[in-house]
Amino acid sequence: MQSQVTDERQPRRPPAQATAAPPLAGRMPEQRLLAGLVENLRAGRPALAEIRGLPGTGRSALLEWAAHHAREAGVHVEAAQASWEETEQRYGVVAQLRAAFAPPAAADPARPPATATADRTADLCRAARAAARAHPLLIVVDDVQWTDPCSLRWLRAQARRLAGVPLMLLTARTGTGPTTPEERLEPGSLDDERAVAHHTLTLGPLTPADVGDLLAAAFGTPADPAFRDAAARSTDGNPAVLRATAARLARHGRQPRAEHLPHLAECAAEAVRDRAARTLAALPGDLRSVLRAVAVCAPHTGPGTIAALTGPTATGTRRALELLAGTGLLTGGDHPAFREPAAARAVLAGMNAHDREELYARAAEHAHHTAVPDGALASMLTGARVLGAPWAVDVLRREAARHRAAGRPGEAARLLRRALREPMAPHLRVRTLTELSAAVLPLEPDTADRHLRQALRSPADADAGPSWIRAADLLVARGDVARAQPLIARALAGDRVRPAERSALRALYWLAAHSRRETSQALDRPPVPALPEHPDDPAEAAVAAWRQALLGQDIGRARRLARAALAPRHGHPAPLSPQVAACHTLVLTGDFTEAHAGLDAVLLRAEHADARAVAGSAGLVRAMALLHEGRPRDASTALDRAQEVMPPHCWHPLMSPAVVALKALIHLELGDTAGAGRSLGLARDDDGDAGDAGGGLGWACLLYARGRTHLAGGQRDAALADLLECGRLLLSQQAANPALLPWRSAVARARGLDPHDRDAAALLAEERRLALTWGAPGPVARALYATGGLALPEPVRPGSAVPADWRFRQALSALATARLAGPDAVAPPPGGTSVPPPPAVPAPRAAPARPPAPERVAAPPPTRPRAAREGLTGAEARVAALAACGHPNRAIAAGLSVTPRTVELHLTRAYRKLGIHGRPELAEALERLGKDTP
Repeated sequence: MQSQVTDERQPRRPPAQATAAPPLAGRMPEQRLLAGLVENLRAGRPALAEIRGLPGTGRSALLEWAAHHAREAGVHVEAAQASWEETEQRYGVVAQLRAAFAPPAAADPARPPATATADRTADLCRAARAAARAHPLLIVVDDVQWTDPCSLRWLRAQARRLAGVPLMLLTARTGTGPTTPEERLEPGSLDDERAVAHHTLTLGPLTPADVGDLLAAAFGTPADPAFRDAAARSTDGNPAVLRATAARLARHGRQPRAEHLPHLAECAAEAVRDRAARTLAALPGDLRSVLRAVAVCAPHTGPGTIAALTGPTATGTRRALELLAGTGLLTGGDHPAFREPAAARAVLAGMNAHDREELYARAAEHAHHTAVPDGALASMLTGARVLGAPWAVDVLRREAARHRAAGRPGEAARLLRRALREPMAPHLRVRTLTELSAAVLPLEPDTADRHLRQALRSPADADAGPSWIRAADLLVARGDVARAQPLIARALAGDRVRPAERSALRALYWLAAHSRRETSQALDRPPVPALPEHPDDPAEAAVAAWRQALLGQDIGRARRLARAALAPRHGHPAPLSPQVAACHTLVLTGDFTEAHAGLDAVLLRAEHADARAVAGSAGLVRAMALLHEGRPRDASTALDRAQEVMPPHCWHPLMSPAVVALKALIHLELGDTAGAGRSLGLARDDDGDAGDAGGGLGWACLLYARGRTHLAGGQRDAALADLLECGRLLLSQQAANPALLPWRSAVARARGLDPHDRDAAALLAEERRLALTWGAPGPVARALYATGGLALPEPVRPGSAVPADWRFRQALSALATARLAGPDAVAPPPGGTSVPPPPAVPAPRAAPARPPAPERVAAPPPTRPRAAREGLTGAEARVAALAACGHPNRAIAAGLSVTPRTVELHLTRAYRKLGIHGRPELAEALERLGKDTP
């Protein structure tokens, strides 16, 4: 016994040590009760008292205080301390109480000596009562839970014989749970409270006020309230841990101030670990075996499983658990568990790796047969050796799915990595790798791609096709299309893929190919057949529609293919990435309602399949659609939701520039040029320079957005460089549709909108021709506005409502007559180029501006009779007369409400009929024609 509060059992009665803090902080009620019992003992009234508490709560200190107070009051005191080393020694505790009574054999020389197995309980009771009658006697026994059976039998018998003598039994027990009838010390059944006082004192944690008093005594200065409360929480109000923590802080010169709270947490954790380690070192081997079993199985298993793992023990499994609960390491009850996780790790750290894995394996097998929940079973499997049992893989995958649904991807990844150590069928391995990729995507995007590529390289069986499709789908959706193509091609080259699965894989291959066309073809890559002209498979139809939209050809066919791809088919779920491409096609055709409906269906399937990359791509397409509709604020909200699902760091470098570009374009639509610049600043520095990002449609989108931003800021040279590079990239990717990115008109604006700039006029004419070829109303109207607005300072906003002026009427007229006018109506200018694949970003436009009314040209005097004789029609004569006055073709077209191409055709016919070679001769020819007219 000792007066200092400690956090482990001390040697027997060491000399008291001076301490700076009161050893009995917070135990004043217990002290008053014990002082009263001692005073009654002096008056001849017996008592029985037991102190309970977890290690470190001050049980031994309270015993020492009571013994010291009794001696000061003139009471004779005898003390003993039980220990687990002496639990097998007969009367080991009694042997420590030699001075309380003489050995029975010495009391009566005529009595024969007792044998080693003789029961001395009655003689010891008589001796103790005789000693108490001579002088009031206090018998103190610490750690009574370790008392040997013979001494415990004497203590129980002595407790029943206290009445009538000035004898008090004061014991201390580790733990706060109920004791068994064999351990309980109780007075005689006929003794009431007046005959024998009986008390049980349970020591709980210190209150915050008591913690403050102890800290003030330890540091010599009051503690801050925040520090005091934090110390009470981190030490659980345990005096021993609190004193050890305070000593560590004092050694480092820390005072109990709020600024030292981080150091408080570290010191408290260290004190808890040290206390657990010292307690473990004092335990016998069989109890350590029980602790190891609990560390492996807790808290979902009971004594039966623990007994199956440890085998027979000297004390029995239940008794061992009760003793361990008394040490404070374990909780009590039928499902014991460690109070401190650090203690469980310390128990297992003492085992070698092989024994530890074997113990986990035996625990998992036993738990599986006893229907333990998946959570506990998975915990055992993560530490076990390879079992080679199919149920192990199923348990780990089910539990991983539960963790993913609960938002714990790290735990899910740990379980799936353990599952991949087990032998499994090829298709199941591919599926598990895909699930692992989905789990690690929020934390390690590059690792997620690596797992998907590993899945596509895995050996195949007859059931691997669907898992391969899902892996390829996720790889393409995140943007890793460059490395997806050869892997999908190799998968298609195998003979284990069914026809429907082959079609889906072929669609994903061409979707990746159209997203980034490679400059060279790998020689060792198996050839992949082209998509059929009339695809029946929905995935192939989606990719064909998207390709058609990128080329900007046959809007009707693109629309039909996209609708067929999104039509539900029972029992034939298509991969999700092609469906996102089909929705993008409908955005480019202007069918926004159908696009939103398709995106809703894709998002629902993606959420069910835990396909973050697909959900993020669908969110980007929705934001594009809203931007095209002229709803930039809604587009910003949709983009924010997409980035919640797929944060910027989760996108592949090929895709991330498109996300940044879309955000910048939204800012431009809202008139926030500074916000667009800030968004563009988030682009990675290495994007587009080389490697993965360079050459992709995403980088083209970023160049377009950056050029538009420079243009809005008045930096025409920088804008022109970015926009021309954007066009070069799009043309190299065969993406010609101006509905995707109207870069040509943006280049014309960057060149200054000079009516005499032939290059700008050629670009505008090309954009107008391509928009008319595609035929969607939005791109056509924008192209016509840009064509007629060479003298305008601002471009037309692409998503804004088009005013019903002459330009809008001209757009409708051109749409209605484009096919009737024949190929000449949309013939490209010399050197024209066609194009395809799309970027992930829509083509936004600048702030709306109502263009000024075109300058009207005065009609010349009619020359109808001579014109008729020469074969000129009225329209040809009017156009020729205006051209002779020096008006450019564009102004003539605006004045007559016809297209510039129509003006060109009329002039060409007029030249031929008049026998001239060009405009310089036109005025003279018409003057001569006028003179000849009667």
